[in-house]
Amino acid sequence: MARTCLAVVLAAGDATRMKSSKSKVLHTVGNLPLIAHVTRAAAAAGVNKVALVVGRDAARVSEAARIGLEVPVTSVEQTERKGTGHAVLMARDVIAEGYDDVVVLYGDAPLINPDSLAAATAERTSGADVVVLGFRAADPTGYGRLLVRDGELVAIREHKEASSEELAVDFCNGGIITFSGAQAISLLEAIGNDNAKGEYYLTDIVEIARQRGLKCVAIEAPEEDMMGCNTRAELAEIEQVWQRRARHAAMLSGVSMVDPSSVFLSHDTVLGNDVTIEPNVWFGPGVKVGPGTVIHAFSHLEGADIGANATIGPFARLRPGTELGEKVKVGNFCEIKKARVGAGAKVNHLSYIGDAVIGDAANIGAGTITCNYDGQNKHLTEIGAGAFIGSNSSLVAPISIGDGAYVGSGSVVTMDVPADALAIARARQETKPGRAHRLREKIAAIKALKKKAQSGPDA
Repeated sequence: MARTCLAVVLAAGDATRMKSSKSKVLHTVGNLPLIAHVTRAAAAAGVNKVALVVGRDAARVSEAARIGLEVPVTSVEQTERKGTGHAVLMARDVIAEGYDDVVVLYGDAPLINPDSLAAATAERTSGADVVVLGFRAADPTGYGRLLVRDGELVAIREHKEASSEELAVDFCNGGIITFSGAQAISLLEAIGNDNAKGEYYLTDIVEIARQRGLKCVAIEAPEEDMMGCNTRAELAEIEQVWQRRARHAAMLSGVSMVDPSSVFLSHDTVLGNDVTIEPNVWFGPGVKVGPGTVIHAFSHLEGADIGANATIGPFARLRPGTELGEKVKVGNFCEIKKARVGAGAKVNHLSYIGDAVIGDAANIGAGTITCNYDGQNKHLTEIGAGAFIGSNSSLVAPISIGDGAYVGSGSVVTMDVPADALAIARARQETKPGRAHRLREKIAAIKALKKKAQSGPDA
């Protein structure tokens, strides 16, 4: 019979050091709230339910914790801050439902790897009653030390209370603890607050368990898995680690990056095989790129679905609602928003396409814009398959350009153009020989009069 596991996620902190108008766990890494990273990791590790301990911004935190999550979440509120042990005990009723394992996680530590959580559960299966996740610190200063003897964890010693011998230990407490569901409430209720801060520390559970003859062990995970976020500077460091991991995974899956460190991905970015990404490309949420597509440098993409073998940029911006078919070309300094572009179509440089449907193999000349907004409402522009829109044209929506139609360069098109028709919507050019010289003389005379007037009557 499969084991059952409850994740208790602590997310009630005030996070004053973030100096933010919102809860710390609502800040994002990879465009996903910190809390969602944690609950997703728990789900990936096989937990059956999440008990979310909330405080500030409780409703928003609860909503964020459920993003993309298939396991149930029960939120419980912590109105007083009395330490981590007290926080976990807020989930008493959920724990009492009965689980083989209970794992305590932190909503501000989004880098935890599901494999590390699964390893802790495996230790429980092997007979340990309490499993603490630790790491080898390059600089252990300030961290609690995990003191291990004969394969068992005998104590978690806070830095300020450690002896000189214990300070030499580099095995540090990561804060994540897995323990027996059957023993959970009894162990938590036994935690006292006889300390300088008068708080209930979850770490005391190790000493209590050993006093009861229970087996405690510590297992090692990478230090970066344990990284928590207390300041914006730490948030930036966590972002760097997450991006490095995401880029590495993408490249192993068949994506080429010319300068990986300059590419920024989102949690839901989907990149097909043989996609090439040049430097300084930003992927916002909701971007999917088909195989063989090239994203040129300095492009900004969000909410876009790009077909196979397309060419984007450089300096292109794709906004939400963009759908590009196979072999579409979007040139430099183009912006596309809420538009569907058919296979093989070209949107050439310096163009804006918004609220539009463009047919297969259409050509949108440089500088073309769809005039989609009348000050109150957005309107649709439809351009048929194989149509040719000349450079520097303005298409005033709502408007339809038929299949194979041709719009002359520099046109301001305000009426529908039938299929295979030629539309020219610009004033007829007039040329007046010799008038340029006379115009310059007139301008010079006006300048002279202005200069004399500024100099005064005695000039």
